[in-house]
Formats: sequence, structure tokens, C-alpha cells
Amino acid sequence: MGRNFRRESRGVCLLLCTPTLIKTVALIKSISGIRGTIGGAAGDGLTPLDVVKYAAAFGTWVLSKTQNNTIVIGRDARLSGDMVSRLVSATLQGLGINVIDLGLSTTPTVEMAVPAKNAGGGIILTASHNPKQWNALKLLNSVGEFISDEDGKQVLALGDSESFVFAPVTKLGKYSTDDAFLQQHIDAILALPLVDKEAIRARNFRVVVDAVNSTGGFAVPMLLEQLGVEIIEKLFCEPTGDFAHNPEPLPENLRDIARVLEKGSFDVGIVVDPDVDRLALVNEDGTMFGEEYTLVAVSDYVLQQNGGGNTVSNLSSTRALRDVTEKHGGSYAAAAVGEVNVVNKMKETNAVIGGEGNGGIIYPELHYGRDSLVGIALFLSHLAKSGLTMTRLRASYPNYFISKNKIELTPEINTDTVLVRMQERYAKQPINTVDGVKIEFDKEWVHLRKSNTEPIIRIYAESDSNATADHLANKIIGDIKEIINQ
Repeated sequence: MGRNFRRESRGVCLLLCTPTLIKTVALIKSISGIRGTIGGAAGDGLTPLDVVKYAAAFGTWVLSKTQNNTIVIGRDARLSGDMVSRLVSATLQGLGINVIDLGLSTTPTVEMAVPAKNAGGGIILTASHNPKQWNALKLLNSVGEFISDEDGKQVLALGDSESFVFAPVTKLGKYSTDDAFLQQHIDAILALPLVDKEAIRARNFRVVVDAVNSTGGFAVPMLLEQLGVEIIEKLFCEPTGDFAHNPEPLPENLRDIARVLEKGSFDVGIVVDPDVDRLALVNEDGTMFGEEYTLVAVSDYVLQQNGGGNTVSNLSSTRALRDVTEKHGGSYAAAAVGEVNVVNKMKETNAVIGGEGNGGIIYPELHYGRDSLVGIALFLSHLAKSGLTMTRLRASYPNYFISKNKIELTPEINTDTVLVRMQERYAKQPINTVDGVKIEFDKEWVHLRKSNTEPIIRIYAESDSNATADHLANKIIGDIKEIINQ
């Protein structure tokens, strides 16, 4: 298969993704939505023409699928958001669809609004953790969940064929706004039986919030105040969309909040991404709680309070969730990577809590979607009732480390063949092929996944130490080298 490959560590990938180095890239069309950088020629980034085309495709799909002519939209604070929002609204109105615009909002808020407003679907205008040049149309079905693989393919086909029929002037859709739904979202969180406002208030938590200058800047403090948190230090909480640092909530991007907490005057650090569906936590001493452990801690609390139950995360998430689940007498199941896959597996297994190791909490008691706000409320309830500091709570969980790597292959190398050969090589080990190849080694594992858009194999390995996880990843990388050199 040749010798053309290149290994890239997580650090190199992040360097390539920093705002100063990103250029206009080809429009990325997937079942979950349409994304790209703003500017350039049509089809070479997310231009107004592309926004209109795929908004029209989704609106057409909603009308044919549900016969419901209402769609809810909302956006994060990124710089292009207002422009993209106006394009989407006008396009949907042109199809005869009524638009309910939540304006500056969060992804989970829009998800909850869709069924609450009896809408046929929703569009969230956010590129999640991507830098400010990016934007995207994320598509929701009538129950406020991301559309399925089959539905996504139908929307893309409609967009590519431009099979739209617009409404006559007497049947144009109406446009309305609702800037109060975030409060309804928070009210629903406060009403949850496991959210203990009294315990939180009694602990007198001092909290620092980093919202990377997006909509979490007002949503998170609003929730904290109503939970009874009186001391809130706001860091990058002005929703200007001019992100103060790389918006992905990874340790290397969170040095500012870490420095504030290092001084010892606060109990909890809370970090959310631009659309508030990923939650990272920082300990009282400025160390990282660990993005993987957001879900572990919240799940521990829910299982503890419920007397057990089932959980789900994706195949690339830490084994610690399985350990905690089994400790409480429940069953753990792994899903393919992607929120829609996790949600489907949660429904299938009747899971009481689930999510993804990137800080995504899905709590079905509220809704089937990653939600930082409910994650914050449940975590603070857990921390308050435990009587522990964050560092002591974190120390109570099994300690695992994930090494994240990737190998970039040349286009002529067949990544599917490489994965099949790896599966054959480790046939004596427990293997899961639901999403790439995951190989189990007692309490260690390695997960190999190919990219859908590039000739890349991502290699995640987990063990009880960084060195061992790196060693396992390097062993697998060596195996791949052997295969492609044969």
C-alpha cells in the first residue's frame, strides 16, 4: 500500500485549527447539517447562496415530512450569526413557513423549543466549538432532536437538486421572535427532582464562568443566580462573538480561568463552548476536572439518587463511566460517535443518563440533547450534597487517561482495508465494529475511526496512565505502519 503517511498528535491538530491559520475551506455537507467558513465563492465555504439553498432544502423537507409550516431557529453569538439568521428566516418565509426566532440562544434551548412550540423542525445556527470564521446550519426534527442519517440524506439530495417550490405572495410565512424561552428552559431545569437548589444555596459556592464571549455568557450566570449562587466571576461573558481564545473547551485553551482559580478564591470553574452543549469543569486549584469526567460525575449523582440505572456514551469515551455504572448495579452500553447515535442507544437501553466524553450531558428527564445547563445544575447539586471540594470529588473516580492521535494517509491508501486488517490482527481480543474498530485489552482499549472527509485514521487509546495510553497508541500506529508497508 506504500509508505505515504503522516502521524499528527492532538497538539498539532489544534495548531492547524487556530483562527490565524484557517482559510476558506470547501463546504462540508453532512447528515447533521451544513458547515463551512464564511466567505469565498459559492460552494467554497458557507456563502449566502449556500445558506439559502440548504435552508430551502430543509424547509422543503419539513413541509413534506410533517405538513407543519413552523420552524424554530436560534443562534450562538458568532460574528456571522445575524447575517446567516436573516438569510435563513427570509428563505423559510419564502417557502410559506412561519419562523419563530429565539435570537441569541443555546443549542439545547432551541432543541427544547421545537416541541414546546409544536414546530415541524428547528435550525441552530452555530459551528459549535469551531473558530469564529465558521458557521453552520444544524438541523432538528419535530421532537427537537438531530435528524437521522436517512433524513439527512434526503435534505442533502433536495439541496443538491434544488427541488424547491416557493410560496406565492399571499402565502408567505410569518416571522416572530421569542426572547423568553431561555427562562422556560431554566424553569424546567429548576423543576427537576434531582436539582437541589437548597443544597447549592447552602454551600455558598463561588463560581468562575468562561463563556468564550458567546451565549453562555448570559445563559450560565442566569441559571447560576436562580440556583442560589451569589458570587459569580464572569470571564469572557460578553456575547460579542469575538472569541477570546480557541473556543474548544480543552485544557490548553483554558489558561485564563485556570489562573483565576489558582489564586484560591473560588470553588468551581465552569466553561462552555459557544452554543452551550459542551461543559468543562475546572477545580478550585486551577487544575482540570477533565472533560471526560463531566459525564462521569453527573452520571454518578443521577445513578446514586435513582438507585441505579443504565448509561450510554460513545465508543471513544472513558471507561470510567462503565465502572461507575456497574458500581451502582446498572448496565453500560457504547454507541457510535455522534449525538444522534448516542440518543438512539439511550432510547434502546432505557438509559437514565448518557452523553459524550467531550463534556456533553444528555439527561432524558429533561430532553434528548447535550445540555450544559442541566449538566451544571446536576453537577452543583452533586458537589453540594457530597460536601467535597472538586479535587476530592474528582479523586473519588477511577483514573484513566486517553491518548488522542491520528495518522494521515495518502488518498491511494484504502483506510477501510487498513481497519479490516487491524481487526484481523487482533481477532483474539474483544472487538466492536459498530463505528470503526474498537479493541479491548482488559481495562485498556484503543479505538480506530476513519474520517468521512479525509484519508485519516483517528486513534484513541485509554489506560490508567498517560505513558501507558501513549505506548498503546504507538503500538497500534506501528501495526498500521506495517500493514501499509506490506
